Amino acid sequence: MANIKQQIKRNRTNEKKRQLNKSYVSSTKTAMKAVLAAVEANDKDKAIETLNFANKKLDKGQAKGIYHRNYVANKKSQLAKLVNSL
Repeated sequence: MANIKQQIKRNRTNEKKRQLNKSYVSSTKTAMKAVLAAVEANDKDKAIETLNFANKKLDKGQAKGIYHRNYVANKKSQLAKLVNSL
């Protein structure tokens, strides 16, 4: 346990940020699963709509520093390939 006042505060802020990042990652995964569900249902309009939302979440996560740019590029490519297969 930290004894220094500044480190105690840093631990608190790090924990808050970790929980926010965890929440954001979870919502992004849910958005990506929605794309997969729309593709499995052969609903092209819904798939395109959910793909746009998932791309937006991925881009925002990259801007916030949650995701690496290569991870975002790979996921966007995989999802687009699935949607284009319809």
